Amino acid sequence: MTTAADVQRALAAVADPDGAVFLQRFFKTAPGEYGEGDVFIGVRVPQTRAVAKRFAGLPLTEVRALLDSPVHEHRLAGLIILNAAFARASGPRHRDETERARLAAFYVRAVRDDRVDNWDLVDSSAEHVLGAYLLDRPRDLLDELAASPVLWQRRVAVLSTFAFLKAGDASTTLALAARLLDDPEDLMHKAVGWMLRETGKRVDRALLLGFLDEHAGRMPRTMLAYATEHLDPGTRAAYRAVPRAR
Repeated sequence: MTTAADVQRALAAVADPDGAVFLQRFFKTAPGEYGEGDVFIGVRVPQTRAVAKRFAGLPLTEVRALLDSPVHEHRLAGLIILNAAFARASGPRHRDETERARLAAFYVRAVRDDRVDNWDLVDSSAEHVLGAYLLDRPRDLLDELAASPVLWQRRVAVLSTFAFLKAGDASTTLALAARLLDDPEDLMHKAVGWMLRETGKRVDRALLLGFLDEHAGRMPRTMLAYATEHLDPGTRAAYRAVPRAR
């Protein structure tokens, strides 16, 4: 049987110590930073994806072993393998609802156990597993995650809605964005602003403008900047000039 150790050896074979130093800085792993304590071995994302593709059939017990690793690239590889498993179970010809439920529950456990614990890990997995699973189901779980004190769980809630936006539904994105206007974390301001921008690009520009008309004065600067990034210069400047709510 193929194991997590096989994946780890394959990643070690393409690891670069100099790259590890760069990634440690890039992902803010110093004391007090958002990625404090995360460990990198210096494997870039395209290489990690290539390795994960070789182990697409890895059993879930071994995927969990990857997610339990302190090494960031091991966890990313595990999530990419999980994405592929969920995509296979969601195929139009052989859709397996039992397997999809099992994989989604596995992902939620990993999120709640703090195994999906950096922004790239969230962004590369949330929409592809949890978002895709909840597309035609009740979404109360996202409300729970959005209320979590854990930054990464809140980001999973927001990034999961990318799957809904791609299907033309902005309702959950807008509801979560309104709830998270006062989130203290810059990484959440970026995530919410990004999904608002995608609302305007992929679903309906009027929905984005309506949200901005109501909330621009309360939106953190970073969130507002991300949300208005693709508006025309005059419209963008007008929203960014809205007086800040006290």
